[in-house]
Amino acid sequence: MQPASTILRTLGVPHELRVVSAHRNPDLVDEYARTADERGIVVLICGAGMANHLAGAVAARTALPVIGVPLSGSKLQGMDSLLSTVQMPKGVPVATVAVDGAVNAAILAAQILAVRDPDMKAKLYTFKDHLAAGYKP
Repeated sequence: MQPASTILRTLGVPHELRVVSAHRNPDLVDEYARTADERGIVVLICGAGMANHLAGAVAARTALPVIGVPLSGSKLQGMDSLLSTVQMPKGVPVATVAVDGAVNAAILAAQILAVRDPDMKAKLYTFKDHLAAGYKP
């Protein structure tokens, strides 16, 4: 998930980076998701592998947008994580990017912020122009 943090830093997006497990730390995940809005968080990016229930667990406890990043690392090369991230029940949406797609998750989060932030929108246009020109942050 470090690539997401790098992109967010490049775009000037304040962010937190936490390591929690929906299975090993369910109470911490619950508290984090329920209090995200009051801490000023606008969008959440959740990356996990294997039986990836983190993004869904977070999405069930907040009204904020949640982006799921399925991570590889299992014998199934991330397919298990992808399916458990994308197959969410009605009413608990998770925007899902590709396996190991932390960069796209960060860009998507910035695009969500840009809906109401013209400065962020301008930064994204510049960022995408640099990407098109072969620039790598």
